[in-house]
Amino acid sequence: MELALNIKNDKLVGDFWGGLASMLVALPSAIAFGVTIYAAIGPEYAGLGALAGILGTTALGLVAPTLGGTNRLITAPCAPAAAVCSAFAIELVQHGVQPAFIVLMLTALGLVCGIVQVLLGFMGVGGLIKYIPFPVVSGYLSGVGLIIIGSQIPKFMGVMDGTSWWRVLMAPDLWHWQSALIGAVTIAVMLGAPRLTRLVPAAILGLLAGVITYFAIAFSVDGSLLVMEGNGLIIGPLGGTASSMVDAITGRWQEIGELKLSQIGALLGTALTLGVLLSIDTLKTCVVLDTLTRSRHDSNRELIAQGSGNIASACVGGMAGAGQMGATLVNLTSGGQTRLSGVIEGVLSLITFLALGAFIAWIPVASLAGILIIVGIRMIDRHSVHLLESPWTRLDFFVVAAVVAVALGYSLIAASGAGIVLAMLLFIREQLSSTVIRHKAEGGNRFSKRLRLSREMEVLEKEGAQSVIFELQGSLFFGTKSQLYAALERELETRKYVVLDMRRVQSVDVTAVHLLEQVRDSLIERDAYLIFSNLSHALPNGRNIGELFDQMELTTLTEHVKVFPELDDAVEWIEEQILGENLAQEAEVTALELADIELFKDHKEETLIDLEACLARRSVEKDGKVYSFGDPGNELFLIRKGAVRITLPSGDGVPAHHALTYGRGDFFGGMAFLSQMTRFNDATALEDTELYVLQREQFEKLREEHKRLACHLVEAVAKVLALRLRYSDKELMAMQD
Repeated sequence: MELALNIKNDKLVGDFWGGLASMLVALPSAIAFGVTIYAAIGPEYAGLGALAGILGTTALGLVAPTLGGTNRLITAPCAPAAAVCSAFAIELVQHGVQPAFIVLMLTALGLVCGIVQVLLGFMGVGGLIKYIPFPVVSGYLSGVGLIIIGSQIPKFMGVMDGTSWWRVLMAPDLWHWQSALIGAVTIAVMLGAPRLTRLVPAAILGLLAGVITYFAIAFSVDGSLLVMEGNGLIIGPLGGTASSMVDAITGRWQEIGELKLSQIGALLGTALTLGVLLSIDTLKTCVVLDTLTRSRHDSNRELIAQGSGNIASACVGGMAGAGQMGATLVNLTSGGQTRLSGVIEGVLSLITFLALGAFIAWIPVASLAGILIIVGIRMIDRHSVHLLESPWTRLDFFVVAAVVAVALGYSLIAASGAGIVLAMLLFIREQLSSTVIRHKAEGGNRFSKRLRLSREMEVLEKEGAQSVIFELQGSLFFGTKSQLYAALERELETRKYVVLDMRRVQSVDVTAVHLLEQVRDSLIERDAYLIFSNLSHALPNGRNIGELFDQMELTTLTEHVKVFPELDDAVEWIEEQILGENLAQEAEVTALELADIELFKDHKEETLIDLEACLARRSVEKDGKVYSFGDPGNELFLIRKGAVRITLPSGDGVPAHHALTYGRGDFFGGMAFLSQMTRFNDATALEDTELYVLQREQFEKLREEHKRLACHLVEAVAKVLALRLRYSDKELMAMQD
């Protein structure tokens, strides 16, 4: 009990320090993100933006970890949310929308974004978002980083009137040297602080350095900076009290009734973009966290938690956010153990707001701009330039560049659409670069598990060119149609049996089915057969190939299309057709005598009389066991009538593996008989079966009384076993081609 309490206390202490450290990282960035969004409405809204960042950190920190299942994950306002929301606000400003209504629309955007994330989680989309191609995500995040940097350049230079960044850079007369100095000091301290200490987050030290620089300038050079009213270089008053927080929560919702349903509907595109982007950001952080902690997160549960957190944040007037990589890693390295560390981070953010609201009002906007410029730079994937070094990855680089270009030239919403299109192109490119033909085998090099007599094998080898087997793989769709037809076309005029094994096929579309219909019709004209194996299995997309082919009437209109559950069944059927055409098939209803068995076709009649005297006759009913795994290998079996299947037993309820099938006139059990080892498989009668059985003690007696006969028997068995091994080697060599 005492040990359990100590462990619990250790986790609580670790969660507290982890929550404190992550709050120190997340809160300055959240304030900067909020200022970025709301300053786009007008400089006088910067304080409201800082408040939105703080409230967002609090709400997300309290709700998301409580509902989520990922330990140590810190959810807070993030750069992608700032980029999308600020672009949204700027667009509304350009359309002449009233500032108060823009604030309300930002609240509605966060609310709808949260609802989208919750729906994505309930629909199970969480597992799919992780598979968006890296070049698309890289380009999107790099575009967000560049947008963040561009939006902060005017603030960094002290230009707060909405002038674009490139106009600011081209007009030095607009610059405020005080603002530029404060931002430069903030950036310098942020970059240099990790070399001196890691106990205090670099963003905190940079922010403190910016504040100190601001007051140093104010006291020594420009006394007007000590006045808060009308001072555009600082955030401005927040009203950091409990009553003001309640006003911020309730005041906005008094006007929510003014929003019309059509206006809410107009938010859906931006909300969907924001929801997907925040989900990707969160799940990417979860994957990294899983790797570091050897844990496993529930993607869909986490999306529901993140969406609920964003809904709560919107309800209290905060900004949207996601699982933040930087704050999460700080939480981990600072001792965070459980989800409680995220809740503590939210509580401490609330306490900071209530206790330090007056101080936060004096934070220089340029200092926040410096922090965000560093954040933006770190979001840019500079390593993607290396994709140009290889011809195999240059297209991926152009995808990154295209998404960035659309994000900068048009909007993040357009970039999300371009990213989806490019993701599909990347998929098609990947499918086109891989072959759908996994392996091709001639009929004379691929035999069934039904062992044949030597004369039958000679026929199958001779007539092997009648059949061809294609093992397909990957996706059969419009992009691989030409490749598949090119492989099949030259076989349609010469082969009587064309086998398509579908076991490794991952998807099939209507275009591919139409192509297979053309293949079928071409074979029917020559009285040839199209044969499918492993057809009735569920694809990753939930569809069933067999049902799809039946629905499209590919396999149901003619006897010239055959469907078999396994490839071996298809090959065995083809062998029976070929043997039936080339050999006079004997009626298999009668039992063979010893002289009719191929193993003894060259023996004299008197010799066979002596041998038959040593043999016992045994009848086995259908599904009866001839022998079982572990039985002594002291008997050799000759099949007079019927067939026997050899299976390798499997454990844990897995069906036994079908190894071989022996038919009338063949023998089995020779390996164990000659080596005198126990059986390592099971032998089961497929139908009512008649056997000759040579027991070991009878063979020993035969060897003493008829040495020549015993020698011939062993030689004949060994010869057949060697011949079977030769055919097996031939099949293995053909599979390697």
